[in-house]
Amino acid sequence: MVMFHKRSLTSAVLENPEAWQVLASAAPELENSPTLQQWSAFPVEWVLGLALGEHDSRIPTIMDRLAKIEDTTPTEPDEAAPGCRPDYEGDDVAAGSAILHLPSGAELHRMAEVVLEGPSHGNPFTDVELHSDFTQGHTTITVGGFYDGEGRYVIRFLAPTTGDWTFSTRSNARSLDGVVGSFSVAASERPGPVRVSDKFHFAHANGQPFRPVGTTAYAWTHQGDELADETLRSLAAAPFNKVRMGIFPKDFIYNSNEPLNFAWSRREEGTFDFTRFDPSYWQDLERRIQQLEGLGIQADLILFHPYDRWGFATRSAAIDERYLRYLTRRLSAFPNVWWSLANEYDLLHSKTDADWDRIAAIIAEEDHVGHLLSIHNWTYLWDYSSPWATHCSLQYGELLGKKVGQWRHRWGKPVVVDEFGYEGDLDQGWGNLTAEAVTQQFWETTLAGGYATHGETFWNPEEIIFWAKGGSLRGEAPARIRFLSEICEASPTGRIEPLPGPFDALVGGVADQYEVHYFGQHRPLFRDLVIPEGRSSRIDVIDTWAMSITAVPGEHTGKVRVDLPARPWMAIRLTTID
Repeated sequence: MVMFHKRSLTSAVLENPEAWQVLASAAPELENSPTLQQWSAFPVEWVLGLALGEHDSRIPTIMDRLAKIEDTTPTEPDEAAPGCRPDYEGDDVAAGSAILHLPSGAELHRMAEVVLEGPSHGNPFTDVELHSDFTQGHTTITVGGFYDGEGRYVIRFLAPTTGDWTFSTRSNARSLDGVVGSFSVAASERPGPVRVSDKFHFAHANGQPFRPVGTTAYAWTHQGDELADETLRSLAAAPFNKVRMGIFPKDFIYNSNEPLNFAWSRREEGTFDFTRFDPSYWQDLERRIQQLEGLGIQADLILFHPYDRWGFATRSAAIDERYLRYLTRRLSAFPNVWWSLANEYDLLHSKTDADWDRIAAIIAEEDHVGHLLSIHNWTYLWDYSSPWATHCSLQYGELLGKKVGQWRHRWGKPVVVDEFGYEGDLDQGWGNLTAEAVTQQFWETTLAGGYATHGETFWNPEEIIFWAKGGSLRGEAPARIRFLSEICEASPTGRIEPLPGPFDALVGGVADQYEVHYFGQHRPLFRDLVIPEGRSSRIDVIDTWAMSITAVPGEHTGKVRVDLPARPWMAIRLTTID
């Protein structure tokens, strides 16, 4: 029995006579409220805040009463997960008789593939289970394999060290069981997967710092080759090194076209067969992830989202599990992958917090690399104290200079503001921010010790909008974001930490070595600074919009008045002289 809760859909409340009576009796004005109808596909507690006012004292009472009422909205019954078949191949098939193809040119931090040519009868996606144990010395790493169609089975491995590795397979299919082999992993200059580093930051496996500068193109891999290739050309010229992108296609305003292919195969009548994946879809996705790697870009893969007319995100737990295991086995050996369990998880009313914990556990079990893992909100922030969450992936649009510091203190993890709104001119408030506003959000988030993610939503008649479909970037913010990155990279550590500062400016940098004071929309004519005794500094005036740096002549000590042009978007940089 599922009771109503704060993330229940408003439509479910409106369609339930008992629940509707709770609303009507507690707040009669809701009976004619257009807000409830307009936002019926969104969480009821949030919609009540829109209709009545966020702090209306009646809302907690309404929610308490709703929590005693069963949500009778029809749901799809769960299905039993089909298990592998012990009798998939008979005793007449020799154990380990599948044709083996060893990895060629294996390198550190580069995916190695062990390929087996094996059986294709029945449904190998569900009938066959395959694992391999990769061993070097006292280290053994178990990796799951997957079926890639036409009798081809693949086990992908991202070796954490150079040298010789041996492997041995295990499978219920006799021909795939007990296959052994070895290969050597050579050294390489590849930086490897990104990890959390120094609590609030990131670095590659080889220790090279990584400062995520993200952008958003949710459904760019679902648009066909011509537009996807244009997207890659745009990214190659842009300052971004991380892209938020969905495994599933998206159904939303300005994004309603039908994709060319899907994660699952379709039956003749057009319905999806959730027991059979479509290898051609996955092969195309992998090609795009590899192309991103060639550009030095991380693929932040969104596993579920609510904008879904195909029903992919609201299937049974068994279908979800089969999808997650297949996805992770196919993609975890790519070094440039991040996992995002969901975009706006709190709009996926069919999944509870316990479901997200379960989903995260499946990913962790199957991912032999241990890629970064998080989840993204719409209204209700996730509690990132969850042990599986490596970092915070947040949607939030206001006062980021203050909020980032609070989140760092609360969760003790890197803070990535993956959505605060988009530069563009759409008719939606989230999609018509100015370039100045986007640039300011990046500067405030950065100096507060966090990381920000860009998006672009300029209208065009073909509805090719970068935030959804990719294409060409048109905005003025990316150039300013690149300039900010150069300011960060000039610090002694290549990173920015929040530093103590006055009430009316954000200060970040490296303590005692590198300070950047940012004034945002304010426009001071000058600023008085005090350089501590015994230290001298170079001082630069930075115009964050014009992307200019003007040195203040001399070496400075003690109290210094720095003249400014009395216009917004200015900053001052102090660099300690050794």
